[in-house]
Order: sequence, then C-alpha cells, then structure tokens
Amino acid sequence: MAETKKNAAKTNTYESMFLIGPAATQENEGGVGLVRTVIERHGGQILHIKKWDERKLAYELKKQKRGTYIIAFFTAPGGAITPLEREVKLSDDFLRVLVTRADHLNQKEMEAIEPQPIIREERPSFGYGAERSDRGGGYGGDRGGYGGDRPDRGPRGPRREEGAPAEAGIMGERE
Repeated sequence: MAETKKNAAKTNTYESMFLIGPAATQENEGGVGLVRTVIERHGGQILHIKKWDERKLAYELKKQKRGTYIIAFFTAPGGAITPLEREVKLSDDFLRVLVTRADHLNQKEMEAIEPQPIIREERPSFGYGAERSDRGGGYGGDRGGYGGDRPDRGPRGPRREEGAPAEAGIMGERE
C-alpha cells in the first residue's frame, strides 16, 4: 500500500500530442491555453508547449475535417495521466490525444522538435488501354488479356471456320 502511494507521487516527464478541432482553436489562442489548463488541472507542470499547424485530417473525427496539432512536454505524477486522457475524451474541444513517456529527452531536444512537412508523392494514373499494361490485364499485355500477342505460345493464328477440320496441335493430330 505504501509503495503504491510512493509510485503515484513520483513525477515523470511526458510528451503529449493534442488534436483540437477548429472551433476550440479560434476561442483559445490557438488551443495552447486550452491544453495548458487541462495539464495543469491534473497536477502537471509545462516544460515546453508549442502549436504546430492546422492540417486536413485523413478521415473525419467527431464530424471535423481539419484539426490543429499542439505538442506539450510536461511533468506530472504517474496517476494523473489516466484522468487527463479521460477528460480529453469526454471534451468536445479535443479530437484526439496521445501521451507517451519522454524521460529520454532533455530541454534542448524538446524545444527543437518541429512538425514534419507533408510530402505528396506522385501516384501513377490507372487509365485504360496502353497505360494499363503495367498492372497486367486490360487489353493484351503479358498476362493474356483480350487478344494481342501471347508470349507464352507466340502470336495467335487465324480463326478456323466452324465445321473445318482441326489442325495438328498440342494434343496430337485429329481426324
């Protein structure tokens, strides 16, 4: 019992990433004040807090298409993280939160952290016709397709008319 109280009183360093909706961002100086009050309400002390940028989300969260990221480094007792996460989940202002231990970082490293730029890669366009040959299938190509050259057996010969005798093939001669 005494050991449990001892662990709860021990403070740890945490890194947290908050995702805030656009409405809360406009009301609270970009959301930094909102994050600061939530952390301090649960016994945390801010070491470094920084507003990153507003970005379009990959999918809607709580009917929001955009969100503002705020990163905060703080010290808090170990037992304060669960109630902090619970309050964030119940709040309409926050979309998401992630809290991890950051005992391995010093103050200089905390201040140097910057958001990663969005890198957009060119995607190949998958049209019809000749462009589709890289995917296989389509019309012709190296996977059979619908006509064209057949690299596994060579070019296809002319069609035989119905009722005409079959020529010698793979199975042997037919009569």
